Amino acid sequence: MSSMEQVSNNAQVITFPPQPDNAGQISPVFGMAESNEFFCTPGGKAYASVVVGNHIETWALKSRGFQEWLSRHFYESEGKTPTTQKLNETLRLLEGKAKFEGNTHEVHIRVAEDAQTGDIYIDLCDRDWRVVKVTREGWSVIPGGDAPVKFERRRGMLALPEPQRGGSVQELRPFVNLASEEDWVLLAAWAVAALRPRGPYPILALHGEQGSSKSTTARILCSLIDPNQSPLRSLNRSMRNLMISATNKWLFTLDNLSQLTAQQSDALCCLSTGGGYGVRELRTDTEEQIFDAQRPIILTGIEEVATRGDLLDRALVLYLPPISADRRRAEMKLKREFEEARPRILGALLGAVSVALSNVETVELAERPRLADFAEWATAAEPAFTQTRGAFMASYNTNRMTGHEMVLDSSLVGGPLLALMDKHEEMVLTAGELLKELNAVASSETRKQRDWPRTAPGMAGALRRITTILRAAGVRVEFGRREGGTGRRLIRLEVAR
Repeated sequence: MSSMEQVSNNAQVITFPPQPDNAGQISPVFGMAESNEFFCTPGGKAYASVVVGNHIETWALKSRGFQEWLSRHFYESEGKTPTTQKLNETLRLLEGKAKFEGNTHEVHIRVAEDAQTGDIYIDLCDRDWRVVKVTREGWSVIPGGDAPVKFERRRGMLALPEPQRGGSVQELRPFVNLASEEDWVLLAAWAVAALRPRGPYPILALHGEQGSSKSTTARILCSLIDPNQSPLRSLNRSMRNLMISATNKWLFTLDNLSQLTAQQSDALCCLSTGGGYGVRELRTDTEEQIFDAQRPIILTGIEEVATRGDLLDRALVLYLPPISADRRRAEMKLKREFEEARPRILGALLGAVSVALSNVETVELAERPRLADFAEWATAAEPAFTQTRGAFMASYNTNRMTGHEMVLDSSLVGGPLLALMDKHEEMVLTAGELLKELNAVASSETRKQRDWPRTAPGMAGALRRITTILRAAGVRVEFGRREGGTGRRLIRLEVAR
């Protein structure tokens, strides 16, 4: 079935009554509903799926893309472009029709899932609006109108190459600068997870000295998953702008970071595992604009910017080695060689996604980590990028332990608390009493730091942020015990044996 046939057979057709324009003629826009669909998302945003040549395109009614299509439709019918007034009146009418008479559909960016079959669809973002369909049996390129999901294009999105068969995920290795086989397994697992429509997604943190190819590695990964005119972004201090940037791309990459505030760290955690962010809509008093997204993320920086426990627990931290002069390649040559290999690498990654779909239901992990869904998916895809069974979980657990050590090293209270527990098997005390004990253990320089807790609530908060990490280090923490009759809230610290 062709794309145009599917639209005609499956779309809810909206019949417009003839409407005279200012000259008493029938406006041509009301004849277009026969082969185009107008609908809304569950959040109430109006869209149109319109026939352009021999394919179908989906645009938000308020987007520049749809307005250009509408103006072109007017011109083909009347021989002139519509006035601004006529264009705005038509858009308002179509929006009402979409909201009150149209169907409801989700609209996706780059990657989507068929809820009925579990098949995965990836938008190639080419001129013909084709998509890749990935099933348990393999992958194929199909017309976008033949897919049961809808994609939209956001500004800056670029086309993926048409994938080719016969390649290997291993062909990616010469183009990324990694220190070990373990790091390769983690990077390959991250890439396969980034082509999954739902997370949680691990945050790929690339660190290394100047010239270790952090940005180049990030660009290469972007070009395989979500090419964009501006693949690497700098950190925006405005939370609103950060969320807008993240929701307009599938792969969100922040380059050359030197630090993250607590609020920015929390925002990245929400993007990794899913969460909403609401702000007042501009030029309104009561309307709220909601940004709700779950995205794969790459962070690059010389310094270790992911230092908070909740962010590090979601991260794969890779340290890229320095590149010696005899190993350094000219950028243009590297780019040319990668562009030649990119279709094969993409085809191999799609094959790995298919392998994951085939195996994920049978995966059983001995231990379920924080990002259990990611761990199961990566283990299911493991045969596509390594010959060593169990290599992913072994590498992942080692990486997590390194992250735990980083949290304790960066936590002002972590080191003193472990030093305190070296002298005690068990302690039961209030947050204020614990703060007094740590003040006696910590150095004067540590106590002068701005983030050193100075109140009982501050002490409790600092301890809660590293509770999971302390457990991995052998110290169990239990909150909320009350001392009989006094109402004092007690904390129990115990060295695990």
